[in-house]
Amino acid sequence: MKKVYFLQTCDTCRRILKEVNTAGFDRQEIKAKPVTVAQLEEMYTLSNSYEALFNKRAKLYKSMDLKSQIISEAEYRQYILEEYTFLKRPVFIVEDEIFIGNSKKVIELLKEKIG
Repeated sequence: MKKVYFLQTCDTCRRILKEVNTAGFDRQEIKAKPVTVAQLEEMYTLSNSYEALFNKRAKLYKSMDLKSQIISEAEYRQYILEEYTFLKRPVFIVEDEIFIGNSKKVIELLKEKIG
């Protein structure tokens, strides 16, 4: 399976989608079609962490002052399900590997994986 979760209004997501060969990928725009519980569980199975999937750069993260709170894995899960901006993006799933976020290292590993 090849899938990418992204946000169309995110400049970084758009740049990465142009940079990476997404032919054959199922593309899901997370604002128009929010992540389901089953999809998030699949991401968790591959990453073993809701925190790894959580976007700590989201404006809402700052405005809710979540930085000063201790957040459990269950709470990270709930925040991601309630608000699409809390999913760190883009998220690429290639077979049984997950690539989360937009760091150079992650994108390089993704490019190596998909050729």
